[in-house]
Amino acid sequence: MTQSNIPALEGPNCPLPIADRGQIVLGHGSGGQMTHDLVRDVFQSRLANPILNTANDAANIIDAPPGKRLVVSTDAHIVSPLFFAGGDIGRLAVCGTVNDVAMLGADPRFLTATFILEEGFSIQELELIVDSFAEACLEAGVELIAADTKVIEKGKSDKLFISTTGFGWADSQLQIGGEQAKPGDAVIISGPIGNHGIAVAEARGNFGFSSQVLSDIAPLNHLVKALLDAGLDVHVLRDPTRGGLATTLVEIARQSQVNIQLEEENIPIDKPVRKTCELLGLDPLYMANEGKLILILPADQTEEALRLMHITRYGEAAKVIGQVLEPSKGQVWLQTPFGTTRVLEMLAGEMLPRIC
Repeated sequence: MTQSNIPALEGPNCPLPIADRGQIVLGHGSGGQMTHDLVRDVFQSRLANPILNTANDAANIIDAPPGKRLVVSTDAHIVSPLFFAGGDIGRLAVCGTVNDVAMLGADPRFLTATFILEEGFSIQELELIVDSFAEACLEAGVELIAADTKVIEKGKSDKLFISTTGFGWADSQLQIGGEQAKPGDAVIISGPIGNHGIAVAEARGNFGFSSQVLSDIAPLNHLVKALLDAGLDVHVLRDPTRGGLATTLVEIARQSQVNIQLEEENIPIDKPVRKTCELLGLDPLYMANEGKLILILPADQTEEALRLMHITRYGEAAKVIGQVLEPSKGQVWLQTPFGTTRVLEMLAGEMLPRIC
């Protein structure tokens, strides 16, 4: 929506049409008419549903269906820049929270969100982000049922932060978690790693060149549902976001008190990501992802798991990359193409700032 297409607001407490004040001002956080108009014209017009439309300060959620338990996750999103190849903070906020709920085997249903706006932020950019947020909700099949906006003085934040909480139902008998990996399990990754971290760093101008890499941001709940509906004995699901594949697998190994061995040659990495990492001395195993999942399950179920993933939108390139070994204090070993073994540790610091 261009600035000239934004309709003028009406009423005695609205002295200027929104088209004449194209940036967030402190009055948008006053709780008065300007706040009401911003919520109505930017948020409710894009995210409307029967629960949100009640305009209460809280939402009533129906009781859990029989045999289900409530799964909740909360997250904050401060990516910089707000827009990058393959996504933006709006899509990131939805997919990141949906995926966290899905990684416990739950069916994500509802979101709440807080949008923290900096004075001076462009309303037109805000509209684009809320559009993207709404499209991601539609793709994931979730509804925003409660939301809040706050405006902070210029210079005290960075344009826009989004905090989200996700809710979903999981089978009460289902036991999926990082502590459930068993010796003999196979380790599967749903697709190539590292794309999100490279895309965001490139958009920030950190590289000084263009690699044409797109972020992999995606909701993974439909992929998870396909695996669970097939009756697979899923032990662990995890999306390797900040810290990448290596850090996430170390976390799982420590939670489950097992060793995990990976085959480096089997780990899918897109050529532009690999080349960029080689050029800059980065390790793709530690690059962030926002549309990939790690699946750990009994080795004798890998063929069926891969069959299901390969016919699902975000699992077409899934591969077996390793196996779970004997109980231990929790280490991850990488078998290199040269016949050597490398011990993978957690990422010590932030390889690239502000990516999630």
